[in-house]
Amino acid sequence: MKFGLFFVNTGGYGVKGASARALAVAAESAGFESVWTVEHVVVPKGYESAYPYDPSGRMPGPEDSPIPDPLIWLSHISAVTTTLKLATGILILPQRSPLVLAKECATLDQLSGGRLVLGVGAGWLQEEFAALDISFDDRGQRLDDYVGALRAAWGEQPASYAGRFARFDDVFVEPRPVDGSVPIVVGGHSPAAARRAGRLGDGFFPGRGGDDEIAALVTTMRQAAEEAGRDPDAIEVTTGGFALFGPDPLEAVERYAAMGVSRLVLPPMSYDPTEVGDVLADFADRVIKPTTSA
Repeated sequence: MKFGLFFVNTGGYGVKGASARALAVAAESAGFESVWTVEHVVVPKGYESAYPYDPSGRMPGPEDSPIPDPLIWLSHISAVTTTLKLATGILILPQRSPLVLAKECATLDQLSGGRLVLGVGAGWLQEEFAALDISFDDRGQRLDDYVGALRAAWGEQPASYAGRFARFDDVFVEPRPVDGSVPIVVGGHSPAAARRAGRLGDGFFPGRGGDDEIAALVTTMRQAAEEAGRDPDAIEVTTGGFALFGPDPLEAVERYAAMGVSRLVLPPMSYDPTEVGDVLADFADRVIKPTTSA
């Protein structure tokens, strides 16, 4: 099992350079494989769209909590780490220009030595799309098209692509990713997201759900992959590992592994830069090391 750390902004934690660096260095030192961060360009005041990952329907923290741009934040922590995978969990792809994003991702991937993982999703905050003057209703189709555009931009040069929403012809997109492409992880908790991951993703990240729901989504993803002529075993499954805070975290790891999950992403466990290293090291001794050495 791989373990990732999920950057959750609370009271400005991680926005300042010192706390961001402390979190990243502590995670890498403890043996975490990756760090994941979120995206919202804007949060409209008084939004009415239901946040899907909390029963309250609201995002954690106040509406004016600072949310750093994920690629810039990951670029900053890449400079103080060497092995930590740098992941977006997730970036709202329909809000981005695919060619500009392809350039940004390839640049970060090159500077970090091939460590970027691009988690993408369709988005849920309708008022944010309105503020950006981007259609909300066709965001799923736009996401699918942009995945194709990104892979074309990172592919054979000069690159060309002709889709419903993205189109370019004979352009050089340089630099290119270290391994020729950046892994694209499809995030989402719905059957539609699971099917999209099966058709298009290098990975799948169902961001919520109990055991039965996650198992059903993984099954849906695998069926979609087979229908698309893809190998479902090649699609890496990531999910949030909040159940690890139960009385027997090692049993929880085994339970997730039996569902086909290969990475668990956890919140920081501490929001104090002076103690986060000790807290993560303790978790590593209790869970990461026994799991990886088994």
